[in-house]
Amino acid sequence: MTADAAHIWERKMILKDKVIIVTGAGPGMGQAACKGAAREGAKVVVTARSKQAIEEVAQEIVAAGGEAIAVPLDVTDMDQCRAAAKAAVDKWGRIDGLVNSAYYHPDWAPLIEHDVDQVLRAFDVGAAGALRMCMAVYPTMKAQGAGSIVNISTLCTRKPMPGEGGYGMAKGALNHMTRHLAVEFGGSGIRVNTALMGWMMGAPLEGFMETLGKGAEAFRKQRASEIPVGHIPPDADCAKAVYFLLSDYSSEVTGAMLDVNGGDWVAA
Repeated sequence: MTADAAHIWERKMILKDKVIIVTGAGPGMGQAACKGAAREGAKVVVTARSKQAIEEVAQEIVAAGGEAIAVPLDVTDMDQCRAAAKAAVDKWGRIDGLVNSAYYHPDWAPLIEHDVDQVLRAFDVGAAGALRMCMAVYPTMKAQGAGSIVNISTLCTRKPMPGEGGYGMAKGALNHMTRHLAVEFGGSGIRVNTALMGWMMGAPLEGFMETLGKGAEAFRKQRASEIPVGHIPPDADCAKAVYFLLSDYSSEVTGAMLDVNGGDWVAA
């Protein structure tokens, strides 16, 4: 590669040298976001409750030439949230972005049949957990005068979906938090946005489809036919919208609800 070509390629890395914390980096969107952000030049703090899982992700990033550290994190614990933020600052001296991807999904059932304790758990992880992380990174981002927070939400806050009631309630609270913090944080140069994901092809959905046995392919075709783009979006492609919101290309975007679901939100 020539020097000019290398320079052009480097400019295409939209998260070059940005320090990004990602929560909920187990299989699925969180993990895809970690790996993709690293490919875009970010220095990634990989967090989740499973130490083994996040260490494997961090090691994969480093082996590919990127920079990453693994920090075990339960977002329901404020001290652990502060520790994750401190780990980023101790390692790289700053925090440029936060992706709140951690979630808990109650058992699939009609909302009236939900276990209320599970619903409360969904709120504690998906909404309050995200708030704890925002609180943890805020002092550093405020001191820098810049930062970008991306909250991962769901299509079922746009339109009701069977079995998703408790999960959707928690993510609906997260959506409101986005709008509120966008107003509160804006004067400090911190942007807060939401990416609303729908069905995504990745480890969680693939695991579900395995339980369907011979019916898996019929399920995939049916679901794809109901999405305007004609396929179930891969989680790695959906994560690209997150990189945009983290990057300087979205410098004037805050308080936004960006649908990243193949147009599913407008489908009948």
